[in-house]
Amino acid sequence: MWQQDHNPYASSSSSNYYPQQQPAEQLQFYAQTQDYYAASRSSLDSQVQGSIAQPAFGGNIQSQGAWWTAFGTGGVEGEPPLLEELGINFHHIRDKSLTVLNPLRRVDEHIMDDADLAGPIFFIFCFAISLLFSGKSNFNYIYGVGLFGSVSLYTLLNLMSEQGIDAYRVASVLGYCLLPMVGVGAISVMVALDGTFGYLLSALSILWCTYAASGIFVAVLRMSNQRLLVAYPIGLLYGCFALLSIFNGTQK
Repeated sequence: MWQQDHNPYASSSSSNYYPQQQPAEQLQFYAQTQDYYAASRSSLDSQVQGSIAQPAFGGNIQSQGAWWTAFGTGGVEGEPPLLEELGINFHHIRDKSLTVLNPLRRVDEHIMDDADLAGPIFFIFCFAISLLFSGKSNFNYIYGVGLFGSVSLYTLLNLMSEQGIDAYRVASVLGYCLLPMVGVGAISVMVALDGTFGYLLSALSILWCTYAASGIFVAVLRMSNQRLLVAYPIGLLYGCFALLSIFNGTQK
């Protein structure tokens, strides 16, 4: 009686919240509690790992596409791809190259709405490298003739047409239409063009480049009645490139 009356820890409230349990029941209660906390922790860890795997711009990188998307800005909302920001569109480059390689088909008048210089710069570089491998280091002549020809044709076309055209599109058309001349430069690496075969091949490439370039300019500027007038200065320009591929400008 004395222990029950003077025990400070014995109260009716504590007995209600913490009822007396047997040791076996206590062990079972502790085991259930540990299982509950273990399940809660594993669920929380899985949620944290899932949130880390998701980038801030939305979606997992693997779910968005190939691994190279990590090096572009295509995943950012409202941002164009990196190659598009640099003005490189392989689909347009392929279409314009096929138009030059097949000049007999009808040319779309909107083909130069998206004018670019990625393809022309690549073709000019390939032409210069081909001449370098054939022993003709004519980089300065190629750039000089190309710049002078682009400026001259830009002036002539704006004087002849009512619509007008910007210098960027003129350089783009002339660069794409240099593609047949790139083939001549590649052949000059294996075969010397300073002969009958080289003259015939160069003349054919000049006609090819001139026909393709004049067709694109006429379609874009709607100058179907003046194609010969447009083709004459273009032929002179590509004739200069053909001379660079035949003769070595560094010889003295």
